[in-house]
Amino acid sequence: MLIKLSSIDVGIIVAYFAVVLGTGLKLRARIKTSSDFLLSERSFSHWVTGIAFMSANLGALEVMGHVANGAKYGMRTNHWYWIGAVPSMLFLGLLMVRFYYTNGVRSVPEYLRMRYDHRAHILNSLSFALVTMLMAGIDMFAFAVLFRSILGWPFTASVILASGVVLLFVFWGGLSSSIYNEFIQFFLIVLGFLPLTFLGLKAVGGWHELLTRLPSGYVHTWQGIGGPADPLGTPWWVVVIGLGLCSSPAYWCTDFMLVQRAMAARSLESARKTPLVAALPKMMFPVIVTVQGMVALAIAPTIVKQNYNLALPVLISTFYGKGMVGLGVTALLASFMSGMAGNITAFNTVVTYDLYQTYLGKKKPDRHYLVIGRITTVVGTMLACFSSYIALQFNNLMDYMQFIGILLIAPFFVAFIAGMLWRRVSATAGFSSMVGGLAAGFLEAILYRTHVIHFASPMAANVAMAVWNFIGGWALLIPVTLLTKAPDQGKLQGLTYRRQDVPHERRGAWYSSTTAYAVAIAAVFVALNLYFF
Repeated sequence: MLIKLSSIDVGIIVAYFAVVLGTGLKLRARIKTSSDFLLSERSFSHWVTGIAFMSANLGALEVMGHVANGAKYGMRTNHWYWIGAVPSMLFLGLLMVRFYYTNGVRSVPEYLRMRYDHRAHILNSLSFALVTMLMAGIDMFAFAVLFRSILGWPFTASVILASGVVLLFVFWGGLSSSIYNEFIQFFLIVLGFLPLTFLGLKAVGGWHELLTRLPSGYVHTWQGIGGPADPLGTPWWVVVIGLGLCSSPAYWCTDFMLVQRAMAARSLESARKTPLVAALPKMMFPVIVTVQGMVALAIAPTIVKQNYNLALPVLISTFYGKGMVGLGVTALLASFMSGMAGNITAFNTVVTYDLYQTYLGKKKPDRHYLVIGRITTVVGTMLACFSSYIALQFNNLMDYMQFIGILLIAPFFVAFIAGMLWRRVSATAGFSSMVGGLAAGFLEAILYRTHVIHFASPMAANVAMAVWNFIGGWALLIPVTLLTKAPDQGKLQGLTYRRQDVPHERRGAWYSSTTAYAVAIAAVFVALNLYFF
């Protein structure tokens, strides 16, 4: 499956690297303070932050991982774009962003310190730092798989190249460099991958012919779910509860890598619109990933079933010629770079502000924290390189990524949502819910991997784990809340929901309001689920 790059292909790839590094170098002169480097000083419109929000999610998770998912689970993959994303993105924009933005928090874990205490803050910060390193490592792994499978590059050399480029443009330009590059990379990703969908469908005889060449369980989003022919092997209610109500809100509403983009918006209104702007392309992305995974399974079932991660490289090697190979490889590079950079910038902010400044190096000059931020960027990139080798143990990136996210991010959502909506929740109750959620998730993972409990697929086990996290969190939060002293209500001002505290939107055209954006997104969401039921 090796491909020889033409001079045109090489030129496209070199031009991409030049743009990425040039953007970071140009922004280097603007970085004067730690806030410039780590927070970007809230200067972007919601169109830029919305696209960056989407692009930060377009790492291996969206591209290589979900194309592999499309080959393994068929149309069931749509759940991670629709029920597993859109409702939570609406909830983030309409409610949760307000608490982050108006309280001036520099990170999502910092909200937990303000709402609860240092215990919740430290636990969430450490867990999130670990997640970002593992996720960045997955993007590096995917990059290496691409270069090894279609270009013949050694795994280690590919990891070094990827990490070196990301390290340079983040080290120079910080969060601003990452956001600008994510904005550019989104359009590169679409331009580079969308032609594969049409070329693949043409090769198999069209959409309806593709459906006839696949098992019945692969061709519907909801119909037949949980039945004997279902490749996912999960009942509909587990998808709705586990994915829609448990793991998805935890990821979209509390993962700082994503929320950080909304917090870089120039106003509260722009911050609230950020996830809503991102929701529309999110809903449309199955046209690229789900369909391409299904096409790969139809045209090369032997190769793909041996390693689902090869589904996308199979398509590129089959359908792209000179010039288009360079464009396809560049699109993959863009997806991996955006995922890596997003995780690295979130990692350096949490480590510098939440862990170092808060507990280890208090009251230092701002220049000191800028230096620490850059050092953390280097250290984080090195750790991500090492974590890329863990992904070698999995034949489906998405199974591994969902496992990480649900195990280490989902357990904290109960503390976030309860803390925002229930003023009675004490610091001890919030911390207990985190411990309970983590313990329940680890218990489910251990029982599944020791074959005490069984699921039809690793992904089904991941979705079920989200339910365990959710139940474990609430099981401790409610009784501990009732048994401990209520927090000082005066200290909760702005940290918990009260209708009288909600500011009115600025007046303007009705169609430009946050509510109008949300209604439009909800309508498209319902229509897609019904049409592809």
